[in-house]
Amino acid sequence: MSSPPALKGLRVLDLTRLLPGPVATLRLAELGADVLKIEAPGAGDYTRTMMQSTADRLAGRPGAFYRIVNRGKRETRLDLKSEAGRNVLRALAHEADVLVESFRPGVMDRLGVGYDLLRVENPKLVYCAITGYGSDGPFSSFAGHDLNYIAYAGVLDQLAARDGTPIVPNFQIADLLGGALSAVTQMLAALWHVARGGNGRFIDVSMTHASHANNIIAQIALANEGEGSRAGGGLLNGGVPCYNLYRTRDERWLAIGALELKFWETLCAALGRPEWAERHWSLGQAIGGPDALALTQELAAIIAGQTLEDWIALLEPLDCCASPVLTPAEAASHPLFNPAFAMQQDSADDF
Repeated sequence: MSSPPALKGLRVLDLTRLLPGPVATLRLAELGADVLKIEAPGAGDYTRTMMQSTADRLAGRPGAFYRIVNRGKRETRLDLKSEAGRNVLRALAHEADVLVESFRPGVMDRLGVGYDLLRVENPKLVYCAITGYGSDGPFSSFAGHDLNYIAYAGVLDQLAARDGTPIVPNFQIADLLGGALSAVTQMLAALWHVARGGNGRFIDVSMTHASHANNIIAQIALANEGEGSRAGGGLLNGGVPCYNLYRTRDERWLAIGALELKFWETLCAALGRPEWAERHWSLGQAIGGPDALALTQELAAIIAGQTLEDWIALLEPLDCCASPVLTPAEAASHPLFNPAFAMQQDSADDF
C-alpha cells in the first residue's frame, strides 16, 4: 500500500527565477506540494530562453532548462509593480503555507509585499528569501552567481588541478547545495514548527554562507594545519593512490574510491599486486608523501593498460569502490537511473 505524498496539501508560492529557488520548490513539488510559480509579465523567468535549443525556439516553447526545474508546478503571471498585482499576491499569501523569493534584499519590502507585511495577514506563513550573500551584511546588495559565491566561500580554491589552477565546475554547488537544498531543509524545519502550533518565520538563505559552512574537509585541514589542502595533497583530493582518478587505455577515466583498507586489499588482489595492500594511508602511508605519489604512478601505469570496459568488468563485481567516470548521456541510460534499461537487461539475462 503506497502512502500519499508527504507534502500533499502544502501550498507554495514560488516567485523565484533561474536555478536555486526553482529547484527548491521543485523538490517540494516532488514531495506533493502544490506549487504556484509566479512570473512577471513579458519575458518572465530568464530560463525560458536561457540555453534554449533551436527546436524549442522554433516551436515557441520554453527551453529544457525552464521545463526541467519547473515541472509539476502551476504557473501564473503577476505584475508586482502594480497595486492590482500586489493585491493578488497578498490574497494568495493569506492562504499559502510557504512563499519563496530570490530578489535582492529589500525589493519585496519596497514593493509592499515583504515578510513584515505578509505575516500580519498570515502569521503562519513561512517566508524564504534566497540570496547570494544574505539579507543583511556588507555584501547583501552585491550581485553574483554560483562562481562568485563558491569563490568567496573558499570552495573554488579546493576545486583545482594539481598545479593549483581552479576549474570552472559544470555543477552549480552554491546554487544547488547552498541555495536549493539549504532552503528546503530550513523550510521543512519551519513547517514542523508551525505544525506544532508555532507561527511562521522569515528564513534567510545565503548561498555563500551555506557553501562556506559545507566546506567541511577544508575546515578540517584548517584546524589541523592552518590552511586548506593543496590539490593532490589531501586524503580526498588526490593525495593517496586508493582514492584517485586513473586514465584508461581508451582515454576514459576510472574512479578508485578504496578508502577503507578492506576495499584496497580487494583491489590489490584483483590487480595481482597483493603486496601493495600494506601501502595504505590507514597503515601509516603519508598522505601526499613520496610513497603515495610513487604508488599512484605505478597504479596509473597498470590502469592505462586496459580499457574502461575491461576494468569495470573485472572490478565492479568485486565491490571494491571502482567506478567508471560516466558522461551525462551514459549516466542517463545506466540502470542506476533508468529502470527501463535495467528491466531490459534483466529480460536479456533470462534467455
